[in-house]
Amino acid sequence: MIYYTVLIEETGERFRCSPSESLLVGMERLGKKGIPVGCRGGGCGVCKVEITAGTYVKRVMSREYVSVEDEAADRVLACRVRPTSDISLKVLGKMAKNVCRTSAAAAATLAA
Repeated sequence: MIYYTVLIEETGERFRCSPSESLLVGMERLGKKGIPVGCRGGGCGVCKVEITAGTYVKRVMSREYVSVEDEAADRVLACRVRPTSDISLKVLGKMAKNVCRTSAAAAATLAA
């Protein structure tokens, strides 16, 4: 089976994801943390990410959370995206500040 590597830039966390599963499912399947989890169906916007490198296929997403401009700029919902190559992403969803705060605390600990 083919797997692609997904990098969450804020935390440096990497996980494998198959092209048959969404980025969110791949992360959860491996017991990883990084992308905030909400409804898992594209209706809440919690798992919004910006794909900074790589290719993917996407399913329909709520326009309430992902505008046409967002999609054009690779800002999508992780629960509605499947990788077709290795992916790098930034967390943008409603809980992004929690991910960034956690990674900043981890960086401070490592620097000490």
